[in-house]
Amino acid sequence: MGNMTKIRPYSHIIDRLRDAGLRPTRQRLALAKILFEGGDRHLTAEMLHAEVLSANVRVSLATVYNTLHQFTSSGMLREIVVDASRSYFDTNTTEHHHFFMEGSGSLVDIPGGDIVVSKVPQVPEGREVKRVDVIVRVGDA
Repeated sequence: MGNMTKIRPYSHIIDRLRDAGLRPTRQRLALAKILFEGGDRHLTAEMLHAEVLSANVRVSLATVYNTLHQFTSSGMLREIVVDASRSYFDTNTTEHHHFFMEGSGSLVDIPGGDIVVSKVPQVPEGREVKRVDVIVRVGDA
């Protein structure tokens, strides 16, 4: 009876993966635990890879990229493309925008209601707007 009342340490992560339609593999569990247990975060694949290695989880950078893209496709993350060479993955999937701090290369959330887009161009036939992402680039003072 005592064992049945204990909460499995990964149970909420397992549920989150299953809700997103992803099988809870060992590597997905390890990456999801690091990603989602620290509050809302903006991470590049390289940043996450360094964190998992420092947590003594052996996983390749390619696996980190693949997993981040799987999490994004399933709606667990948002990808923020800052430029052609850099993407961040955001654990906050609510409607919001970002400041990009060019000096440090970091992102800071802007609440969704703080930016108003008054006009969106006509989208190609058969397509629909999924969302509008605004990135405000901020230089050093």
